[in-house]
Amino acid sequence: MPILVKREMILLFFVMLVCGFCNGEVYKIGDAAGWAIIGNMDYNKWASSKTFQVGDIFIFEYNPSYHNVLQVSRTDFHTCDATAPIATYTTGNDTIVIRSPGHYYYICGFVGHCQAGQKVDIRVPKLDRAEGSPFSSPIEPHNESSVPEASSVGPMAPGPSLNNGEFLTNDSGLFSFGLLVIFVWALF
Repeated sequence: MPILVKREMILLFFVMLVCGFCNGEVYKIGDAAGWAIIGNMDYNKWASSKTFQVGDIFIFEYNPSYHNVLQVSRTDFHTCDATAPIATYTTGNDTIVIRSPGHYYYICGFVGHCQAGQKVDIRVPKLDRAEGSPFSSPIEPHNESSVPEASSVGPMAPGPSLNNGEFLTNDSGLFSFGLLVIFVWALF
């Protein structure tokens, strides 16, 4: 009988571990249009039609010969200044995990593309832990101080170069660690 209990505990642990990492949605930036200037895609309108949360994954698909993705500050976003990016992505299939609430500003760094509208302002509201829903708290004010640090964005695709390569962990990692401690305690 103790072997059966251990098997059940192991199964429960792995199910809970997987659930801790499955709390985000996957969004392809621009949906079918992808990340391009052809077709006059309004990326900010696209982003405003979505409700993003911590743990979401953004996929930028584009032809790397003609486009790239730069994470920039609010000021650089509004002026289309690509000279001091927070992060640069160039693979053509870049995946970015959102690890904290705030504003995320992305532009294409190719000359004239940002000015032509190839830029997106993604807002991730703070999670109201008392409510347990990312939809219950208002979006932060639109100011420079609400721009998340580069360390809050964790790339999954190869190739991004970050000016600040230090990454923060999200609550899923802490949750999973807690489950591991409980699991080990339950076995002994």
